[in-house]
Amino acid sequence: MTEALVPSPQPSAAAIENPGALLSWESRSRRVVTVYLPLACFLFILLFPFYWMGITAFKPNNEMYDYDRYNPFWIHSPTLQNISKLLFETSYPRWIMTTMGVAIGATVLSLVSSVLAAYAIQRLRFRGSAYVGLAIYLAYLVPPSILFIPLATMVYQLGLFDSPLALVLTYPTFLIPFCTWLLIGYFKSIPYELEECALIDGATRLQILRRITLPLAVPGLISAGIFAFTLSWNEFIYALAFISSSENKTVPVAILTELVQGDVYQWGSLMAGSLLGSLPVAIFYSFFVDYYVSSLTGAVKE
Repeated sequence: MTEALVPSPQPSAAAIENPGALLSWESRSRRVVTVYLPLACFLFILLFPFYWMGITAFKPNNEMYDYDRYNPFWIHSPTLQNISKLLFETSYPRWIMTTMGVAIGATVLSLVSSVLAAYAIQRLRFRGSAYVGLAIYLAYLVPPSILFIPLATMVYQLGLFDSPLALVLTYPTFLIPFCTWLLIGYFKSIPYELEECALIDGATRLQILRRITLPLAVPGLISAGIFAFTLSWNEFIYALAFISSSENKTVPVAILTELVQGDVYQWGSLMAGSLLGSLPVAIFYSFFVDYYVSSLTGAVKE
């Protein structure tokens, strides 16, 4: 008994007249499935917590707990009460200033140290420099939860406990290793012939670093600065362990310890503090995003 032959589907008249349209449709469909749909899911997962934080900061208390009458994903009656309470009934402005000072101080100290270390490892070419660079990067992999125990002893012995200076001096322990490793890679991409010409003309190493290398390494410096500033701003463990008084606390620690009273969570003020606390980092990043992207795409060409 012979098997019946199943006729193959015939293309439509429109596809026969315009085969490019069919290929274009298939290309768009594949792009939607492989690019736009995963990107949309990623953006939703990434941005939804910020959306929830934003709407909660402007919700009155009755809307936060009465989901039978109010939509939890929208604001029915916006209010500034939570932000007003945060700014005028707590020490939040002082917390912001303390966090800003600590982040700037730790970032500057880390960048200065990282520039000198990265330049010495990459440009002076001493024996074992590659292993020194690897060891510095491996130091970044040590968890801060282990480092803060011996650091706490040193902070107590130096009399820096409950002082923002303790954070400025301890944050570089995890900032310098990564910044140094990042700058080593960036200095490596700058042509060494530029420095050789300057050495022939009689320039010293510090003059070369200040007048040639650093101006060419601005994108790398800004990239390392953004990394250091962001980690300093959001750091929690050291700030919790080394600071005890309310007025000296940083924003990540203060909004959690000062706005939670026993089992009562002031969600409106908590979300408002988190929202306002994330704005300086976003503003700082927006000013230097072009330099940050250029540091990822390459440095000076030969």
